[in-house]
Amino acid sequence: MEYGTIKIKLNELIEQTGISKNKLSHKAEMQRSQINNYCKNEIARLDIDVLARICTVFECSIGDLLEFVPYEKPGEGK
Repeated sequence: MEYGTIKIKLNELIEQTGISKNKLSHKAEMQRSQINNYCKNEIARLDIDVLARICTVFECSIGDLLEFVPYEKPGEGK
């Protein structure tokens, strides 16, 4: 059985708010490389503490940061 995936929308939040990655790094107490990995959706396991810090900095809900993308069978395009 195939499953969907979770899309991390950190890059979109950064663009919408105009906050720099350096400022986010400082405010959320994250390494710049970690922020880059979240922006590129290259995270294998989500850390709820990190997610909480990001949501706090952006004053957003978890739904603003994460999106579930259902699995689409080949040939089932919308």
